[in-house]
Amino acid sequence: MPLPDYQALMLPLLQLLADQQVHRTRAVIEALAESFQLTSAERQHLLPSGKKFTFDNRVGWARTYLKKAGLIDSPQRGFLQITAAGQEVLRHNPSKIDVGYLDQFEGFREFRGLSGTTTETPAIAVLTQTSNTPEEDLDAVYQQLRSDLRVELLQTIKSCSSAFFERLVVELLVAMGYGGSRREAGQAIGRNNDEGIDGIIKEDRLGLDIIYIQAKRWEAVVGRPEIQKFAGALQGQRARKGIFITTSAFSKEAADYVRKIDSKIILIDGQALAEYMIDNNVGVTVEATYELKRIDRDYFIED
Repeated sequence: MPLPDYQALMLPLLQLLADQQVHRTRAVIEALAESFQLTSAERQHLLPSGKKFTFDNRVGWARTYLKKAGLIDSPQRGFLQITAAGQEVLRHNPSKIDVGYLDQFEGFREFRGLSGTTTETPAIAVLTQTSNTPEEDLDAVYQQLRSDLRVELLQTIKSCSSAFFERLVVELLVAMGYGGSRREAGQAIGRNNDEGIDGIIKEDRLGLDIIYIQAKRWEAVVGRPEIQKFAGALQGQRARKGIFITTSAFSKEAADYVRKIDSKIILIDGQALAEYMIDNNVGVTVEATYELKRIDRDYFIED
């Protein structure tokens, strides 16, 4: 069963408050989850940003919209209560409450920017045309832009030389906190041998351990034989740790193999490589920054 969208939660939320008592917001969320018979996995489902539970976020937006319409109120922080207007709505026994239904309330129309004479289309009005919450729509747009950037990054990397790719790998590992300075890391790369190792890098600034690197700018899937060759090279150096990075992907047999051997080998495929580059600002630049803010209610608590 898919998670209910925020509009499907509006009427059940209002009905939970029908007794006119003051309810804790957390208790309301749990009661709604139980009424929709959500599984533990569904309750733990996160927004694409990975920072908030999807169901809790949807309940939050349903609560916000009902408050803007004047149907519920927060007598104090973390608590909810139905208003007289909300009781009147329930007396009419609506089959559902959604954005279209709430448009009859002036406070909600003002919230959406639909009142007045402006001809511009407000962002909140555009976002609420979908079944997603505005936050989910923002997350979805962000994830799509990030996905497009991953594709463009990989295409660009594959058009570069192998030597450039090896340098890129070192730049990334240094940006992630490995290898001390870029100059120190660079001394270990590009050696003229064919032992299955493209370079080495310090695990930390003190050089307490060494990590061996294999970098493959490939189109074909990297199979188990290549990983076995790398593992053998590690043994030849009496090394314990290695990172195998490719612009393509790894076969299931390759992934299974690294889980069974004593050496610790981390596999980074093209998708993960692009993700790490984006997260650590390697090969990308910030074009714009948007901050999503919420009210700091603690600020408004008077002594």
